[in-house]
Amino acid sequence: MSDVRHLTTVADLTNLEVDRVYQIAGDTKKQIKQGIRGGQLAGLVLGMIFEKPSMRTRLSFEAAMIQAGGHALDIRGSEIGLGKREDARDVARVMSRYVDVIMIRTFAHENVETLAANSEVPVINGLSDYAHPCQALADLFTIREELGSLEGVNLTFVGDGNNVARSLAMLCGRLGVKFTLSAPAGHEFDAAFLDTAAQAIGDGPQIAMVTDPAEAVKDANVIYTDVWASMGQEAEAAERKKTFRPYQINSVLMGHAPKDALAMHCLPAHRGDEITDDVIDGTNSIIYDQAENRLHVQKGLLFFLLGAEGA
Repeated sequence: MSDVRHLTTVADLTNLEVDRVYQIAGDTKKQIKQGIRGGQLAGLVLGMIFEKPSMRTRLSFEAAMIQAGGHALDIRGSEIGLGKREDARDVARVMSRYVDVIMIRTFAHENVETLAANSEVPVINGLSDYAHPCQALADLFTIREELGSLEGVNLTFVGDGNNVARSLAMLCGRLGVKFTLSAPAGHEFDAAFLDTAAQAIGDGPQIAMVTDPAEAVKDANVIYTDVWASMGQEAEAAERKKTFRPYQINSVLMGHAPKDALAMHCLPAHRGDEITDDVIDGTNSIIYDQAENRLHVQKGLLFFLLGAEGA
């Protein structure tokens, strides 16, 4: 199992490997626009475990497999009962005898790590409470596509230092993008993550944290946000609304940024909370482009992990 590659966090890929995934994604995206469907994954099966609800993750992975001639199986977390009905080690060992690649969307990041440690096929983290590497990969691909390069780009994430923010921060540093988090006290990155990220980033731009959102966006090329209460934090939603209200992405905050600053959101969006209609539907929004690119980048990732790049 040691030679099997997994994606548990963005740190599992080298910069050259990320670039290779992006090359494949760009090529297959062009093919799809031309109406070309390949057979690179013909006969291969993706097993998708969902402990959390999903729209983009499920649709993009399933569409990626089907467009490339493969098949995807949708397995509800309640049917497996990871850690309750069945040990994650046993799930990994059995599933990897049935399918060619596993994707899991879960709460505990430990579930991703345990599956990867015991699987004979690649395991992809489709989201955990700690990280969302597929989202970050698609986001940086989208920015590069829009701006032509990632060199000299400043990305400011306004909101909670959550799983999306962590993955973005680490990948930005790895790819030379300056990442700034603007979050209220108590919602910034913790010291443990900053240490982990610093090791992964190496000589790249280190993560900055600026409490005042107006100050944080003043040099931003990209302004990014996410929901204030993630799945599993519903009980905190009312209190979080009060705490995060000054961190809303609206026309006033966008006015503190350069006029051509792009707006991004990983969706689903709570319109009127973390982002307003005029921003999400505005001319600077590339939100639906980044949603589309989940499909293309995940296809690139599947091809790369399954060795189907030149098929």
